[in-house]
Amino acid sequence: MRRIAAGLAVAALAVGFITTGTASAQSEVQSEARPDCAYTATPAEPPARPVSIPHDPWFTKGKVLVKVKTSQGDIPLVLDRTKAPCTTHSFIHLAHRGFYNQTECHRLTAYPTLKALQCGDPSNTGEGGPGYKYKDELPTDLKPAPNDPTGQRRIYPRGTLAMANAGPDTNGSQFFLVQSDSILRPNYTVFGQILPEGMKTLDKIAAGGIAGENPLDGRPNIKSELKWVFPLGV
Repeated sequence: MRRIAAGLAVAALAVGFITTGTASAQSEVQSEARPDCAYTATPAEPPARPVSIPHDPWFTKGKVLVKVKTSQGDIPLVLDRTKAPCTTHSFIHLAHRGFYNQTECHRLTAYPTLKALQCGDPSNTGEGGPGYKYKDELPTDLKPAPNDPTGQRRIYPRGTLAMANAGPDTNGSQFFLVQSDSILRPNYTVFGQILPEGMKTLDKIAAGGIAGENPLDGRPNIKSELKWVFPLGV
């Protein structure tokens, strides 16, 4: 099950967008080392929607704007190749192939230490993925959580875009959008940010609350479907 660890305990900002594919970018990429992302098929977990396994990324620098249209409003994202090239490449790979289109964000959490919306599973169950996994690119620059006796937890700030997983090096397609500063162990790859327009949409969904008996964790009351996800870059 790909989930954010619940019961544990990003700020959106404007950035310049760098897309690649020009002649100069093509020449620059020759000097970049291709990371070994270890994209590996998971036969025991077939893809929730047919999709190929990506190759290792050629581009490992710069940022990519992704347009995300949902049933509740737009949630534009900025992906950071420099911090997480393997994760960014996988997300773009899936988006270009329509993997995320017409899928619901299946989980909303409202714990004091974890407020986030989880998306990216075409089966809408929280169990589905792309039929492959790849290694973590864990953050090293998150601020320590205050009053944490273990010294191990970190702040995932409001506006953060991060990967959900089922343990070390099990990243797939599911990701979470942090609606309010959350406290987690740094076990989840951060690969981008939500722009201010997207935070308004995320706040709207969060304000609608959670369906079911658990008011802290479950399907959003406000149905939130990813209509389409389109990267403005390769």
